[in-house]
Formats: sequence, C-alpha cells, structure tokens
Amino acid sequence: MTTSTASFAGRTVSRIGYGALQLERLHDRRGEAVALLRHAVELGVDHVDTAEFYGSGFANAVIREALRPEDDVLVVTKVGADPDPGGHPPLRLAQRPEQLRASVEDNLRSLGVDRLQVVNLRRLDSGPGLRPEGDQVVDLDDQLAVMTALRDEGKIGAIGLSSVTLDVLRRALPAGIVCVQNAYSLVSRDDEDMLELCVAEGIAWVPYFPLGGAFPGLPKATDEPAVHAAAKHLGVTATQVGLAWLLHHAPNVLLIPGTADPAHLEANVGAGEITLDAATRAALDAVESRSNEVSIG
Repeated sequence: MTTSTASFAGRTVSRIGYGALQLERLHDRRGEAVALLRHAVELGVDHVDTAEFYGSGFANAVIREALRPEDDVLVVTKVGADPDPGGHPPLRLAQRPEQLRASVEDNLRSLGVDRLQVVNLRRLDSGPGLRPEGDQVVDLDDQLAVMTALRDEGKIGAIGLSSVTLDVLRRALPAGIVCVQNAYSLVSRDDEDMLELCVAEGIAWVPYFPLGGAFPGLPKATDEPAVHAAAKHLGVTATQVGLAWLLHHAPNVLLIPGTADPAHLEANVGAGEITLDAATRAALDAVESRSNEVSIG
C-alpha cells in the first residue's frame, strides 16, 4: 500500500498532481480548461506543473484564472525554453543565464504572482527530445548562479532540475535541489541510481512521460503484457497500472499526468488508490527496461 502524500519543497502534497501541458488542447475552449483545473482541485490535486511555453502562455493563463489562494495549490514552473508559436516544436531553447532570468519574469507575469514557488531548470542533458547547441550549451554553475540569485531575491521559492544526468544532479546538490523531473517509467528505468540518490537526499522525483512512448519508436508501458494482465487482475486500466507502479516503486515519486479530458483526469487521480499485491509488483518489476534516448529536431 502506498501513502497518499509526500514531501515536496518543504510541504506535504498529494502524490498525484496535474501536468498542465495538455491544457493547450482546449485552447479554443478556455472555459472547459478552467473547469477541468477546478475539477482537479476538487479531486484533491494540490500540485500543478506548468511552463510559460505550454501553449505559449495559455496554460499559465488558465492556472491564473482557475486557482484561488485558498486552494493552496503548489504551482511548479520551469525555465530553459521559451515559447516559439511558429516553431516545430513550438518552443526554443533559452539556457543562457539572462534568458533564465527573463523566463522567470515571464512566468511571474503570466501567473500573476510575485514569487514562483518552485522553478525547474530544464537542462536537456538526458531523455528524449532536443539537445542544446551553440550558445545554448551553458555551464551548470552559471545557470545555478542566476537561479540561486533569483531565490535570494525572493522571486523563486525553491529550485528543481529537469532532464539531467546523475553527475549534474550531484554537482547541483549544494544549491539545494527540491525535485528532479526526468523521463522515467516502468519501461524506461535508466535513472535508477538517480532516483535512489533523490530518496536519500529527500528530493522529490517527478517523472515526465510516466508511461513511456513519448515519441515514435519508444517503449510504452501500456503495450506490456504484464501491465495488461495486472489491469485485468485488478479491474483497472493499463494506464492506471503504469501510474500505480511508479507510486509503489519509491516513496518520493510524485506524478503529474496531464489530460484535457475530465474522465481521464478522474482515472489518473484514482490510480493513487490502487494497491499492488506482491505477485503483481514482482511481475511488473520484471518488465524489461529500455532506453528512452532519442533526439528530435
């Protein structure tokens, strides 16, 4: 049985939050987007993950409209990329210190706050997706210097990391890291050593692409026979099994599944109530882990 809450940035939050990336699918139905986020809060979600480049500011605007101070929701944003509405993908890297500072200011404005509770530095050292080139290859120390300065100024409450290697996390620990967001799932467990370090250091592990399969050719948890067998045994969906396995795997795992569909939202939150018996866990643990390294451009 898993506990339903975990520590994150000095507070206790429900282990299943909400990732705001999918809100962009409701761009032309803003009222539905606001209602979806309100429903998430009603379901007990108190941790929302966002970025200014999600929908070129749309996700942050919805969060600003939907959330109220009394909801006491921990809003986590990220820097390291900026919106690029005409691009493919619709973002451009923004790794340089002055760009990180500008991105923090953009998030402060669009979220309508004077302090960002947690900001993840998206490094792009690992995982599927883009890699920095040219002047976007920036030393970690230079990035942490501006992030800690922003924290000292009160514009950031705490610092996290995203898409990093074990070496980068170790180098960053003295800066006081509260969370790591890496691509990680039942079928792509490359970062087991990093997860163990996070457990030891009291750092929240917030996997993105928690079911794998982010890009063509990458493994998907929902394609695994063991996952479907567990779903049938438990009377739940394969997606819920993939999420539940993560919660059972380590006590510091926090999930931020995203969706634009209220029924999927309810199913995702419901994954936190699933208990995996020993035999089911053993069968899932035996699933082969494959690399999720792939580049897009």
